[in-house]
Amino acid sequence: MPRFVRSIRSAAAVAVGLSFLAVPAHAVPVGTVTQASEGRGEAKRQTGPVLVGHRGAGGTAPENTVAAFKDGRSSGADFIEIDVQLSADGVPFLFHDDTPARTTNVEDVFPARAGDPITSFTWAELQQLDVGSYFDGRFVGEKVPHLDDAATVATRNTGVYIEIKSPVNSPGIEELVAAELSTDPAWQKLVDADKVQVLGFDESSNRRFAALAPEVELQQLTGVVPGSEVLAEWATFVDSVGANYRGLTAADVARVKDAGLVMGVYTVNSPEAVQAVVDLGVDVVTTDFPIQNSRYLRGIPVFPGAALEISGAVNNPAGDDVQVDAGEYVTLRNASGSAVDVSGYFLRDAANTVLRVGDGYVLQPGGELRVHTGPGTNTPTAYFNAMPSSVLNNTGDSLGLWTPDLRLVDVYAN
Repeated sequence: MPRFVRSIRSAAAVAVGLSFLAVPAHAVPVGTVTQASEGRGEAKRQTGPVLVGHRGAGGTAPENTVAAFKDGRSSGADFIEIDVQLSADGVPFLFHDDTPARTTNVEDVFPARAGDPITSFTWAELQQLDVGSYFDGRFVGEKVPHLDDAATVATRNTGVYIEIKSPVNSPGIEELVAAELSTDPAWQKLVDADKVQVLGFDESSNRRFAALAPEVELQQLTGVVPGSEVLAEWATFVDSVGANYRGLTAADVARVKDAGLVMGVYTVNSPEAVQAVVDLGVDVVTTDFPIQNSRYLRGIPVFPGAALEISGAVNNPAGDDVQVDAGEYVTLRNASGSAVDVSGYFLRDAANTVLRVGDGYVLQPGGELRVHTGPGTNTPTAYFNAMPSSVLNNTGDSLGLWTPDLRLVDVYAN
């Protein structure tokens, strides 16, 4: 059992019935901020739950790229999370989706292969893809990273959560990751410092990895927390559970901890949602926005000076989600005492779909604007993007609000 988890479980044993946080041994009271470490400018946070930057920092940089890993590191997060798969020639690379269509320029480079499995590409072919420009022009030229690139960015303060993604598409990936962690000096250093955890949704894959590397902390991912019998079985080969935070209850958290397991949640993006899961007693919070939520957990303003906020969203209206002059929308509100020109502001959801505000929109103090996905007639209080299909997940979504000069001014989740 890893030392990190052993210390958490020991604390639980002597504090039965109390909610505990899986904080490092050097944790100090809430609100404390230390100096930057290792010369890398990390705003180290030493309070609250363990904070994990999802896909590095997928809310502020293109996911699973070195740029996102550096954002995650500079945030003061305890870990960055990555997704590892195997190329057609057996190279471990970092990428989330099963195909390259959403986050690469594959249609320009390999026009006939946008829907092909990402694991059907060789390492040399993967290196021809741009994985940054879909997010923003500032990231043009970002390449698909190698597994070892994450270890290069990581430090003794910011470790790595390695998700084994779609293992059925990458036969032998458990053996390769286990071997890399035990033989590569950079990974060995992180493992010895308890700064590596492996995780996955596939129970069979997790069991294989547990047998190969019992010294590495292991997490079972799940949509919802199962019953006590399943948790007891999971506790025989994993150290923690990671569940979707939406719908999570205090009883779920208690059930996980009663099984002797650490309780993690994903993907918790707004500060309000982070506070809600902290109040439930979770130990680990994974977020696309580690920079902003680290600030929140350190008790400092998340968006200092921001005038605009997301005040609400209607994800699942009656009728068609993109019906004319109606349908799903997000509401922006001017929370300042001065008029704000919101022309060119844009919203980005968790899948990196963008909704924009057109020209000529000025919000007075307290004024609101509905930003619709579908078609309609623009009015002073509603702007329509005329997109053909819905963007917002009906069961809940998260959104970042950006200025035209690419400054993030709010994060919202429902």
